[in-house]
Order: sequence, then structure tokens, then C-alpha cells
Amino acid sequence: MDKKNALRAGAVTAGSTLMMLLMTSPALALSRDDGDDPGTGLSIAETVGLFVCLPIVLFLVIAGLVMVGDKSHKQQTAK
Repeated sequence: MDKKNALRAGAVTAGSTLMMLLMTSPALALSRDDGDDPGTGLSIAETVGLFVCLPIVLFLVIAGLVMVGDKSHKQQTAK
């Protein structure tokens, strides 16, 4: 009985995924909307810098600020 439920769940999942893929057409992305004014594209270096390096740097800055704040809190309570 357990295999039957698993098979039914798999069939429903596969069917719904297939329907979603068929309903969303990537060809609609090619048609331009009114007022659409795209800018110039990003280079590979700009893309990596914006989506990889910048989040890492922001994470390190925030983590550093938290560590500095935590150390100063420990020093005040130790007195």
C-alpha cells in the first residue's frame, strides 16, 4: 500500500511539473513591452563582481562588525 501512495505522489508531482513547464513559454520573453528600455549588458567580470564578490564582502563586513560588537560586550562584562 505504501508503494502505491508513493507512485501516486510521484505521478502527481511529475504531471504538475510538466503542466507548469508547458504553460510557461520562454518565447514570451522575446516580445518587448511598451516602455521597455533595457540597458547595456554586463561583462563577465562585472557579473561575477556584482553577484559573487559583493555578497561575500558584505557578509565579511557584517560578520566583522558583529564580532567587534561581541568582543566589546565581553570586555565590559568582565570588569
